[in-house]
Amino acid sequence: MDLLQLLGNKPRLLALGEPTHLENDLLRLRNELFRRLVEDEGYRTITVESDCLMGLVVDDYVTSGVGDIDEVMARGFSHEWGGLAGNRELVEWMRAFNEGRVDQVRFAGFDGPLEISGPASPRPVLTTLHAYLANWLDADLLPCTSDALDDLLGSDERWTNPATMMDPTQSIGQTADAERLQLIAGELAVLVDTQTPHLIAASSREDWQRARLYARTATGLLRYHYWMADQSNRRIARLLAQRDAMMAANLLDLVDRGPTLVFAHNSHLQREKSSMNMAGANHEWWSAGALVNAHLGAQYAFFATALGTMQHREVDTPPADTIEGVLYAQDQQLIDPRTLTGSLQPRVSPWFGYAALHPSHLPSIDGIVFLKDVNPS
Repeated sequence: MDLLQLLGNKPRLLALGEPTHLENDLLRLRNELFRRLVEDEGYRTITVESDCLMGLVVDDYVTSGVGDIDEVMARGFSHEWGGLAGNRELVEWMRAFNEGRVDQVRFAGFDGPLEISGPASPRPVLTTLHAYLANWLDADLLPCTSDALDDLLGSDERWTNPATMMDPTQSIGQTADAERLQLIAGELAVLVDTQTPHLIAASSREDWQRARLYARTATGLLRYHYWMADQSNRRIARLLAQRDAMMAANLLDLVDRGPTLVFAHNSHLQREKSSMNMAGANHEWWSAGALVNAHLGAQYAFFATALGTMQHREVDTPPADTIEGVLYAQDQQLIDPRTLTGSLQPRVSPWFGYAALHPSHLPSIDGIVFLKDVNPS
């Protein structure tokens, strides 16, 4: 499966989407692609749709052997994806590859610390960022003391109340304390940038890069909490846009370090504007892929994954007049979308977790990876 031959170039960010989550066949396809990119093309980073802070646990393990594999899988992935065999196989391969090597492969999550139940408390990321800066900078440069920061944060339960998902009045994201924390997070982020030469010399480039990650996450997470408290009809769209903006910022940082493979849902990596019908309204926002593409242009490539059958999800043979139906009849794994012509209809799946490719998206997809049959995980 030579994706780069289809492209004719080696992009800085190669995106492989998946049409559904939780399927090990898709993860193993990703793993095979990453191994080939590492061994044949010099790629050294893979990033997945998982908490960017939790991903540091995995990166420490694959680069330095820190921790136990079971603990790493439990603590290093969000959305409970550490329990998937395909993810464990990836981590084990990366650790084995890195043993005794200088040019190591790296792992990263690029999602925010967000779950379906709601966003995380900003306490861990803000206190870690503050502690890093307090250790290397004069105290009078910091916008507040650690005690003042602790008082403003209060209890984590205020931030993680699951009732806020359905009731914005339950959120503290637009309280005076939260707005003050937004200002503090911004000031801390500015310090990470303006004190770059000193911070790299005093700590290390790796520590400084992690501080930048903490700064991006702190400011992004507090903005997410802000929109959690919004009571207008723009709330859902702004939350969706904020999540993808956080994703895009992390991806752009990663590609500065070298060619990177990103793996996530097709909807996060597509170039088109995303949309979702929820609560009787249609919400639109720009995906992470669209945002990154605006910055990288030809240095961003997007390969969407499609599938034929998934019998354990009651997804049967696709109709012949859909993209998936045409690919099912051709029985090819890698397809140039430009070869798909004629009148194609969107596929309707009986399982809400599977998102079929839309014919109108074909012009902006660089390639399609097709799995004819996906077996139970």
